[in-house]
This record gives sequence, C-alpha cells and structure tokens, in this order.
Amino acid sequence: MKRRDFLRSAAVTGAGVLILPRTRLFGADAPSNKLNIALLGTWGRGEAHFNAIASENVVALCDVNEEHLAFGAKRFPAAKTYVDWRKCLDQKDVNAVVCCTADHTHAFIANWAMNRDQHVYMEKPLANSVEEARVVRAKYLQKRAKLATQVGMQRHAHENFNRLRELVHDGAIGDLESACAWGNRRLPRPGYLPAQGEPPPHLHYDLWIGPSPFHPYNPGYFAGGPGMNCLSWNMYWDFGSGQVGDMGSHTMDLVWNVIDPDLPVSAEAKGDPYNADVTPVKLEAHFGLPANNWRRALPVAWYQGGAMPETPIKFIDLNQIDHGALFEGSRGSIVADFTNRVLFPSGRDADLTYYRPRAKDKLIPPLGDFQKQWINACKGSLKTSCDFDYGGTMIETLLLGLVAYRAGRKITYDGAAGRVTDPAEANAFLRRTYRPGWTLNG
Repeated sequence: MKRRDFLRSAAVTGAGVLILPRTRLFGADAPSNKLNIALLGTWGRGEAHFNAIASENVVALCDVNEEHLAFGAKRFPAAKTYVDWRKCLDQKDVNAVVCCTADHTHAFIANWAMNRDQHVYMEKPLANSVEEARVVRAKYLQKRAKLATQVGMQRHAHENFNRLRELVHDGAIGDLESACAWGNRRLPRPGYLPAQGEPPPHLHYDLWIGPSPFHPYNPGYFAGGPGMNCLSWNMYWDFGSGQVGDMGSHTMDLVWNVIDPDLPVSAEAKGDPYNADVTPVKLEAHFGLPANNWRRALPVAWYQGGAMPETPIKFIDLNQIDHGALFEGSRGSIVADFTNRVLFPSGRDADLTYYRPRAKDKLIPPLGDFQKQWINACKGSLKTSCDFDYGGTMIETLLLGLVAYRAGRKITYDGAAGRVTDPAEANAFLRRTYRPGWTLNG
C-alpha cells in the first residue's frame, strides 16, 4: 500500500475504526478526553468550526475585532478572550489551536503554536512566502511524533479525491505524463487602498496589520461578508498571495493527492504585468517535479484568472469548470473538479482492456469529517490527510511560481537547501519583510 493510501486508511474517521497506539488508549491522552482548544478568528471561517470544536473544551478565543470576539463568546462563554494571538497562545491550558486569522499571520501562529507543543489546524494558505512554508514544515517534521496538524483544505474530504488517485495509479490513462490545475476567479485591484478615516474602536487595526509592513486604515479591507472577507485583502502582497494561496490551495490539492510529489527542481511563470502592490490576476506557472518510485519526472502547472491549459480533446470546454484539474497520460486524460471526474481514453491503444477497476473492498476508504479527523488525530494516531508536510510542500511549490513570476524568467531550485540556484537574485523573493518586533520563531 502506498504511503498516501496508508495515511487515508489509518486516519479514517467516517468509515472505519480509528486504531490508536496502545500507549495512548488510557490516561491523559485517552480518546475520550477533550482537547483544550484556542480558536483564533471567531467570525467568518471561525464560525465554520463552531460545531466541530463544540465537543471539546474551547478554553480561549482571540480576534482583533472585539465585535467578532463577542460573537464567538456567545457560543463559548466559558472561554477566556484575547485580541492578541501571542498572549492567547501563552494560556497554559491550551493544547490545540484552530486558526482562522488573516493569511499574513498564518505561518507565525503555526510556528509559535508548535513551539508550545500545541496541535494546529491552520486555515489555508499555510504560508505567504517560500521561507515561511519551509520554516513551518521543518518545525512540524521535528515534532510530528507528538503533534497533529491539518491545513484547512476541507474539500479534500470529497471522495472524488480518492477516485482520481485510484484511476491514475491503476493505469486508466496509461503512464502519467503531465498534470495541472486551474481557477478562474478574478479580483483586479489597482493598488493598496488610500487612507480613509480611522479604525472603529472595536477593531485593533495595528494587531490586524501584525507582522506586515504598515498600510493606513481603509474600511475597504474589511468589506467582505462572513467567510468571504479574505477577498477584500488577500490580493495584496503584504496581506496574502492572491489566488495562488487562496483557491490554489484547494484546487492544486486535487493534483497533489494523486502524484506523491517532492519539491520542484524548476519553476517558470508569466501573467499580468508586475504590480508592486497586488498579486497578478492572470497567471500561469509551470513546475518541473522529479520522478518518484512509480512515475517519471512530471511537468505540473497552475493556471488562474483567465489563463487556461489547452484542452486535451477539442469538444471539451475546460472553461466550463470554474476550478478543476487535468491529468494527461499515454492512453488518455482525466478532467475533474472537486466532486466529479470524466475519463477520456485516446489513441489506438486506449481500448481500456489494460485497465481493471479496483474491487469495492479495495477502494480507498472515505476520509470522513475533515475537522474531526484532526481532532481524533490529536487524541491518538496524529495522522491527518493534509498535514504540514503535505500542505507545506504544496504551498512552497505554488509560491515558487510567484517567485519565478517576479524574477521574470525560469528559475532552478534546490529543494533540500531552499535556494534558487539560477538566477541567484531570485532568492530575494523567497521571503517577506516584517515589521520590527515581530518574529516568525516566537
């Protein structure tokens, strides 16, 4: 059984028995015991976690917006409340963290929490720079024997992810030759918003800015509704990574779950003219991934904002799929979105006589509830489907696309060292600049 299939089987919560190490069946780590959870971000995506974490002890709430904090406190009145996540993480009884804050604080919170031996569920994207992704992934790998982590790519729970993996691994399209994913969301912005008014008294704006360079307050940064407010600010370089980190995190997951990748050895990208304030709307990024034990070296691509891959068959209009993935092989193609897939055999040898679907009892079992998978993992197996190794490698790759875009040429990358070997000047784009007083490794 391949590693990804094993992890799915070991961590399944909805369709099987959770097998736990014997040493964790009794005592303080017993599955029947409840986690002491801190929820960071108590509105929007935070509210989406209310039901999942209500079965545990929610002992701390944090939000820079005191109105949103009060909203969370209505559901969890016994929890202590904070406006500064740094103080929240220092609450002594917190042993697990669910983070739904703005993107530019994600890597900070993930790393600080793991430094305190706290399990972490982190909404995507896991990081906003290659350096952040590497720091968080390295910290997790140091502590994976004691901590459970999950990146909030909840679409991963759709069983379509399992079926895509099975089709490709079982040879339905022959030898895998390339893969790509795309998203068509378009949010053009001319630049950072101008100063407008003063922050309302319930909003701790300086804490919202956090580690990022300061930009004056404008209510436009907070204009979105619950769960969608990120679209008001994540296109700006200092606050997000645009659609690369947003829907890229969800949609490239369709590909990542299939191909068992390592970090790329190269990246190149093109798109809208570079804007020092905002990430590109239109972008296509191409990555060279090394071979592994079951497939050849593989070209993988990400397209967004109107850039699209070429359709494998003329009568298939890929533009009809808002967010999708394409796998091309020696004997055909698979086109998919999050919940559906279509197999297109092609070529004289594509008679499907070579392909035998798995027996029903050999199918990868359902993942079950995505949030509960993490909660159960915290109490026992520590295994999740989108841990900081899996998610960290994926976001590092996607962010390398933005590095190549900013460099304006193809880059070669040493994944072991985390260094661009050519051109060397592109290394400046691997990291972000932080305000004085903020440290990634607190």
